[in-house]
Amino acid sequence: MNQESSSLPNLVPVHALGRDLLIECQWLGSHRADKDLVVFLHEGLGSASMWKDWPEQVCDALDCRGLVFSRYGYGRSTPRPHDEKWPVGFMHAQAQDALPALFKALGLERERPVLFGHSDGGSIALLYAAMYPERVKAIAVAAPHIFVEDVTISNIENAREAYLNTDLPRKLGRYHQDPDSAFWGWNDIWLNPDFRAWSIREYLDKIQCPVLAIQGEDDEYGSLEQIYGIQAVATQTELCIIPRCGHSPHRDHPLAVIQALATFARRLDPCII
Repeated sequence: MNQESSSLPNLVPVHALGRDLLIECQWLGSHRADKDLVVFLHEGLGSASMWKDWPEQVCDALDCRGLVFSRYGYGRSTPRPHDEKWPVGFMHAQAQDALPALFKALGLERERPVLFGHSDGGSIALLYAAMYPERVKAIAVAAPHIFVEDVTISNIENAREAYLNTDLPRKLGRYHQDPDSAFWGWNDIWLNPDFRAWSIREYLDKIQCPVLAIQGEDDEYGSLEQIYGIQAVATQTELCIIPRCGHSPHRDHPLAVIQALATFARRLDPCII
């Protein structure tokens, strides 16, 4: 796929995770051909379309290009078969295999992008930066997970009840061609007892690039120990803690997050704005 093509979503053939997939991708700001690239990694129930126009606002504010995509099982990408369960290491596989395969399919092997990841996408960004430190310029992570907390599990259990007993499937159907594929892939693995021991803390000391870690004070899916834990090991990490903010800082306080990203980006060498 030519990254200077239409900004409309495209389905890109990618061989990853041991199979042939179609991955929904959308380019932003492709007219800024000489500018840096920000890649947006969505949350556990997210998709390319669920970001709405916020990534475009980021690209306009930072004067950069953007890439938004839906992971396997989400959005308009290849759905997960309903009998397939995510493994405990599913985020590791996304970082080690699926994301490099997507970049290769898009001809981005020579790029050093900035990654912006939300929630599970933030964890994947951290893992990618640790596994391929030479391939990334910087990362910004919003409400990332580096270990499993009781509060996370409790609210994922609440989400399960909502999916079974409310119109949540219909709402998710606006953003996913197969909302059952998206929801149960995410919900089943997080509620799998084996997942309670999941952690990526042992990878954090391998991250060499600048890191911005963002979290709301009222995040219902994790405590501030998540981003404090990143900074304790990857000591170059800058923290941005937002008051009166839940698990989705870019939705609760979109301008504050853009301002934090712009300040962070100005300090990169060479800066991207």
